Amino acid sequence: MPLPFALRLSPALMAAALLLGTPGARAGLLEDEEARKAILDLRSRFQASEDGARSRAEQLQQAATQLTDQVQQLRRSLLDLNTQLEAQKAENAKLRGGQEQLTRELAELQKRLKDASQALDERLRTVEPQKVALDGKEFVVEAHERRAHDQAMAVLRTGDFDKAVVAINGFMQRFQASGYGDSLRFWLGNAYYGQKNYKDAIAAFRALVNAAPTHVRAPEALLAVANCQIEMKDSRGARKTIDDLVKAYPTSEAAAAGKERVAALKG
Repeated sequence: MPLPFALRLSPALMAAALLLGTPGARAGLLEDEEARKAILDLRSRFQASEDGARSRAEQLQQAATQLTDQVQQLRRSLLDLNTQLEAQKAENAKLRGGQEQLTRELAELQKRLKDASQALDERLRTVEPQKVALDGKEFVVEAHERRAHDQAMAVLRTGDFDKAVVAINGFMQRFQASGYGDSLRFWLGNAYYGQKNYKDAIAAFRALVNAAPTHVRAPEALLAVANCQIEMKDSRGARKTIDDLVKAYPTSEAAAAGKERVAALKG
């Protein structure tokens, strides 16, 4: 016949059952249960903390990835900006080069215009009437007239009085009404004086005084007449001429020089 339930348990189980059946055994079992619950709770909190840490790590990893992407994007933007900057520098350099070229071309054009203007002025001066100021007088002459005068005076300055007489007489015959006429009469007299042709020199000097008594060189012309007369041994004529000089131009330097000449003649 089957054994009772108690008899079917193993000795160990029977001993455990007997212990559990006692009050002390039940208290121990309760303490183990609490410890087990505490361990399970600790495990649960540790797992939650570990899960939280893992979540934060994942979030940090995502943030780091995003930051890396942003840094890469910023680097690309900086690279693009640097490329644009270099391109702009090259464009500016090109523009500066073009501007410098334009400046050079403008300066060259201005120089050509200035040269052309000066050349035009020179050509106009050779054909247009010109105002001349000579020995206190102003008058207008033709360009070819002025060239002829300058050429005659250039011959006189060489000291070749023969050629100077020819040049000045030629000018006066060609330009009989020239404003240069009065001054050239004075220089013609000097050219004759240089030739020791005192008679013609006197005629030239007196022609100036008669034609233009207010001319700035008229006093010198009268003194030159007296000098020619002295060279011709005409002391009386020289004194008369100097007297006329002093009366007509008393304050002139020529009059003062004439007075000295008269004193020398008397001596």
